[in-house]
Amino acid sequence: MRVNSLKIAKEVFAIEAKAIQDLALNLDENFSKAVELMLHTKGRCIVSGMGKSGHIGAKIAATLASTGTPSFFIHPGEALHGDLGMLTPDDILIAISNSGETEEILKIIPAIKKRKIPLIAMCGKKNSTLVKQGDIFLNISVKEEACPLQLAPMSSTTATLVMGDALAAALMKARNFRPDDFALFHPGGSLGRKLLTRVSDLMVSKNLPIVHPDTEFNDLVDVMTSGKLGLCLVLENEKLVGIITDGDLRRALKANDKPRFDFKAKEIMSINPKVVDADAMASEAEEIMLKYKIKEIVVSKEDKVVGIIQLYAIGNV
Repeated sequence: MRVNSLKIAKEVFAIEAKAIQDLALNLDENFSKAVELMLHTKGRCIVSGMGKSGHIGAKIAATLASTGTPSFFIHPGEALHGDLGMLTPDDILIAISNSGETEEILKIIPAIKKRKIPLIAMCGKKNSTLVKQGDIFLNISVKEEACPLQLAPMSSTTATLVMGDALAAALMKARNFRPDDFALFHPGGSLGRKLLTRVSDLMVSKNLPIVHPDTEFNDLVDVMTSGKLGLCLVLENEKLVGIITDGDLRRALKANDKPRFDFKAKEIMSINPKVVDADAMASEAEEIMLKYKIKEIVVSKEDKVVGIIQLYAIGNV
């Protein structure tokens, strides 16, 4: 049977988008209560779910853990056979079940209650057993699954995922979670490496192309060529007074009808060049270079020039 795949795809997108919009409209004070409970708990936020809800729950736990909220996923089946011992009275349990009647989830509730562990019920049925047993109800109900047979969970799992993302985002704001905090949990990622790498780790510090304000054109070209950085630093009494790039040289040569070769460094240098501290993070240097559309920036330490860092070096981190 031939099908219009594109039409079906657009219908799925439309149905799931509508489900998320409705989810936002259903948010109430319970969401704020859940955030406050998770924010102030002394323990971890444990997530549990069965089947597709379990897969989504594992992702929610991973997102929480990587954004400042200690969390992990526990399989309800394994929980019934010893893994409940991983929970402490200081923890919170987020139990996910669209129907609210998932047998494996309901079976762990008595042990949770006995240990007085707060229970957040992430559920699609407000009159279900899970919601009645829970302390806080997060409504993930959807009017329609995107599945053509209305059998496979699609809209409901998307709604669950978005609810988890909303919790994580709210907690990040409440904790004032910053990029450098994120980097601590993601040292293997590109962003993490940039945020954990200092300028001093990437800068060029040896054989810097340095000239004096009175350095003449020919000598200036020689220093820039040997430096292989496409620029020269202009120092006077060990103080940075300017910078000359290969672009500055080209513009100076084209400034007159007849090229001049008798000018000095001070005549074509750019004053007040951008400077970054050697102890600053590489991401800070990158931000400055992107903002001012430059490819190199001077590195200083205690008001002394100690190196040059290039944009490409940060990009390769």
